Amino acid sequence: MSWASRRWERLLRGGAGEWARYYTARLSALKRKTNLNLASSGAQPTVVPRSGHPISRSSISANALRVLYRLKDGGYQAFLVGGSVRDLLLGLQPKDFDIATNASPDEVRALFRNCRLIGRRFRLAHVYFGNEIVEVATFRAAHQWQPEERDEDEWQPNDAAAQRVLDARGRILRDNVYGTIEEDVWRRDFTANALYYNIEDFSVWDFVGGVEDVAARRLRLIGDPVTRYHEDPVRMLRAIRFAAKLDFSIETHTETPIRELAYLLTHVPAARLFDETLKLFLSGFGVEALRLLQYYGLLEPLFPEAGELLRRRPDGAEARLLQAGLVSTDARVAADKPVTPTFLFAVLFYGPVSERARQLQQHGQPETLALLNACEETVRAQQARVSIPRRFTLPMREMFTLQPRFKRRDGKKALSLLNHPRFRAAYDLLLLRAQVGAEDAELAKWWTDVQTASAAERETMVRSSGGPAHTPGTRRPRRRRRRRRHSSTPS
Repeated sequence: MSWASRRWERLLRGGAGEWARYYTARLSALKRKTNLNLASSGAQPTVVPRSGHPISRSSISANALRVLYRLKDGGYQAFLVGGSVRDLLLGLQPKDFDIATNASPDEVRALFRNCRLIGRRFRLAHVYFGNEIVEVATFRAAHQWQPEERDEDEWQPNDAAAQRVLDARGRILRDNVYGTIEEDVWRRDFTANALYYNIEDFSVWDFVGGVEDVAARRLRLIGDPVTRYHEDPVRMLRAIRFAAKLDFSIETHTETPIRELAYLLTHVPAARLFDETLKLFLSGFGVEALRLLQYYGLLEPLFPEAGELLRRRPDGAEARLLQAGLVSTDARVAADKPVTPTFLFAVLFYGPVSERARQLQQHGQPETLALLNACEETVRAQQARVSIPRRFTLPMREMFTLQPRFKRRDGKKALSLLNHPRFRAAYDLLLLRAQVGAEDAELAKWWTDVQTASAAERETMVRSSGGPAHTPGTRRPRRRRRRRRHSSTPS
């Protein structure tokens, strides 16, 4: 371990020493300018040299380094930016490596044949290296826009006003005005994500005290929190995600408006919230993310029926099943096993679906039909908030409607369930239901044992369950059809 790495570890453990005091003093003036426009403040970055931080190029993706060096050699500024710098400072391995530059998207595309420009809300360059994508963003200008109401056909590519558009609530609809790194830093959301690793001399540039906040494991929003949340309400979900993932505390001014502004999430496109939901619950910290969503009042704007049910019955079987499902999902992520959104939404909607199905059964619907209709109603109501593709809702519906079939353990039809394409997913849901007391534990054990039993053992298990014995592989005698008698009409 290098001297810089050891020093950084001491800083993270709280033993800041002389370097931390020196660094904090240099940041004190900058912190007073956090809520100002950097373009007018004239603030300069605190530059942490290579000897003062633990980031090594050996921890950076080789393809990201190729992009950084080619931009530098092309005469442009090139910085590794955002969460990757934060994670490297924390000793974590980043999932993605994003790059910021003063080259325009078209100039980036001219440097890389394997580049594609994407996005309209934010124009980005994606550089492809097989399955790896390195995202390159041009520095954006500071906040000086006015809301626009012009039609889509009136937008001109060279018109700055047309490239920066807000809706009536202050949410950013379009933002493609480019600027300098001094302006770009104020477009970042949290100080911990506003750090720039300079490939020119391997230093870290810090304009807003991000290094200090990373060391203190603190999440602090850049600028006025109310304004920033109105610009993009998803920042509230990002605060929850980073706090849960990194075990960061949320700074007081950053967390105070969240409960009051939670309703803003209802104005975010449902498809975008689907992606944010997967990041919250399928990244290995779903249990903590759920706790924080409930604590800050953000669960009901995302999942109204599930959130309302959990608020009414925080200790009910539905809440325990959701908790157990997220514990299982987090464990699978930690073990590098695959996880699926289908199972996530099954445990999220189990409460609303089962409650509605009971109501339908009281009105005379059979159990399976009631589950089917309850699932359809729940999903239909949910799509207005978080849009869930049918490739996940259809298998989820089968998971619910297969639950009554587990109660039938007699005869050939019982064993045929083992060959159903959704058996494993439905069986996992059965185990969770038994674990929280919503189903008979003996029933779950029977279906666990029958999967590993031999053909003869399965015959015995079926017979002992009260059904007629039948050896798999043998044919039952066919029943003779009775001939219908035709009455003759007298002439």
